[in-house]
Amino acid sequence: MKFKRHIKEEPSINLTPLIDVVFLLLIFFMVTTTFNREALLQVNLPKAGAETIANDTEQLEIVISRDGLFSLNGQILVNGRVETLMRGLELESEGNLNLPVIIVADSEATHQSVVSAMDAIGQAGFERLSIATQHSEQSAAQDAGY
Repeated sequence: MKFKRHIKEEPSINLTPLIDVVFLLLIFFMVTTTFNREALLQVNLPKAGAETIANDTEQLEIVISRDGLFSLNGQILVNGRVETLMRGLELESEGNLNLPVIIVADSEATHQSVVSAMDAIGQAGFERLSIATQHSEQSAAQDAGY
């Protein structure tokens, strides 16, 4: 009877497929990643119970009604589109992008209209933004107990 000697070979791991998979994942993440340059706005949030301080410097004031309509420095805009607000900002500022912009939104205005106004301000190139709220007539009457 013949006995064959079994020689045990050491198990080895082939790293080539692993390196290929890692390389493909790296390429996938590089291709699918987006690099955006975010526009930064400095936002001054309103404080509760803060009173408005009269300011003699020139500023742009955007008032947002409960219906989502914009008015810029007391002039009502024809619609609530971002492009209309951007054009109004360009005309009112006369190219001065250092003017402070104040958004005064009705307390019952939608978040979408406020975000749209902030988007228009950012796209127009303004960097100084303050946000305030005003009570609507209906909620002011409820607060007073009428």
